[in-house]
Amino acid sequence: MGGDTEDGQVRQPGASGHRAVPHPGDIRIEAWAACREHCLAEAVLAMVECFADLSGVRPTAVDRVRLGEASDDDLLAALLDEVIFRMEAYGEVPVDVEADEADGGLDVRLAVTALADVQITGAVPRAVAWEELRIGPDPYGWSCSVRVDA
Repeated sequence: MGGDTEDGQVRQPGASGHRAVPHPGDIRIEAWAACREHCLAEAVLAMVECFADLSGVRPTAVDRVRLGEASDDDLLAALLDEVIFRMEAYGEVPVDVEADEADGGLDVRLAVTALADVQITGAVPRAVAWEELRIGPDPYGWSCSVRVDA
């Protein structure tokens, strides 16, 4: 990922964003931001935008999630797994995400809407793959990459 962004421009320190990367048979996402918490939020949006068009969609509720103290890799996997669980169990999908550090863990605010209210554009994620999952600081802030089974 380095300093490149989706449109080929060089990433600036403190910039945030995400993209999907072609990967056979599943979804690979990359995200980046100035800090760990914003990077995690970008990863959620990257995963959702791989299968749903969120343009023009407004949230209908706000959910809060508390993830306990864990390694950065565990927090990334747990947060994405939580979003997948909520899609399957409650039929809701986040349209906006905010995350804050909380005693080594994470407090997350998910602004959600009904999955039925978004246009599905691709395969819906089913699980987070641990192979090649990574998150950590980089020269520009933080970045992560993860493969999601669809």
